[in-house]
Parts: sequence; C-alpha cells; structure tokens
Amino acid sequence: MSHKYEYAGFWIRFAASIIDNIIIFVALIPIAMLLGWESTYSSRLSSGIDWLWQILVAVFFVFCWVKFAGTPGKRLLRLKVLDERTGENITVGQGIIRYIGYFPAILVLFIGLIWVAFDSKKQGWHDKMAKTVVVREL
Repeated sequence: MSHKYEYAGFWIRFAASIIDNIIIFVALIPIAMLLGWESTYSSRLSSGIDWLWQILVAVFFVFCWVKFAGTPGKRLLRLKVLDERTGENITVGQGIIRYIGYFPAILVLFIGLIWVAFDSKKQGWHDKMAKTVVVREL
C-alpha cells in the first residue's frame, strides 16, 4: 500500500458513520414518507417494502465503496475503503461481504466495530471478512 495513507481509527470512522446516517435520514426518509412508507426504520422486516429498503441501503453502501472508495461521510472526512492487499478500490464482491459483515460485527454489543480501536490495521470484523482497510488520505 502506498505511503500516502494511514489507517483510520475508531473515532473518525464513527464520525463518518454519523454523517452517513444523517445523510440517509435527511435524503431518504422524506422520500419514503411521500410514498406513504411509515415504517422506514422499523425494527422488524416483516413486509416486502422493509426488505426492499434494506436492499436499497445495502446497494447504496456497496456502490459508494466500489465507485468512490467510500460513503459520503467517509469521503467528507478524507477516508477511503480500499483492498487490504493492493490498496486499490474494492470489488463488488468485497463490498457485499463487507456489508454482510456488519451483522456479526454489531450482533454482540458492537464488539466487531469496537475492534477497530484495538486492531493493528484498524480493521473491524467486517473489514477482516472482506479483506479491506479504511485509510486516511494525507
């Protein structure tokens, strides 16, 4: 990997996540409400529309990681999601694995995300599964 990067730590990644969630909330919730969809962030995925919402969010994240090397929050904070081995943008397959990896990472008290704070490469479980790293542009 190029020397112009350093691994991004827990707190800056946490801040990027907050920015992303605000963007999703501000941009997508009003659209959903206009369509009469009131259970946008419901805790249960019982209806087809709930599943569709989850799929759209997953596609948004994977697309941003593959095309722009990061979600809007990450890019605003000059962070990139890259392939651990090559330092290049990730593949669609890595993006899907990374997104799916969030589920076990948050399942037990968010340990898989907190792991970033203690890992030598600042990788969460989702990063390890997808063989990705999050780096700061210098």
